[in-house]
Amino acid sequence: MTKETAIKLFNDKQIRTLWDDTHEKWYFSIVDVVGVLTESENPNNYWKVLKNRLKKEGSELVTNCNQLKMQSTDGKFYKTDVADTEQLFRLIQNFKEKRT
Repeated sequence: MTKETAIKLFNDKQIRTLWDDTHEKWYFSIVDVVGVLTESENPNNYWKVLKNRLKKEGSELVTNCNQLKMQSTDGKFYKTDVADTEQLFRLIQNFKEKRT
């Protein structure tokens, strides 16, 4: 595993990341972050519902999310919604707002 595809650990849970040399920033798998922060049984579904809600509200955060190929637990690479650090912090604020 290289710096470009390192996996970060948070509370013993994995968060897939990619380093972009061109822009010099990290991208984080949104589904992995959702899973860690919400402790949801199905983080894919949680993100899907939140993403649709944010789209309906006209959130630019969802519009600006990129998709990058990241390795899944089955070893294959799939397009995954990702966020850079700034986007991730704004997204985390939405978790708190939607849960209260």
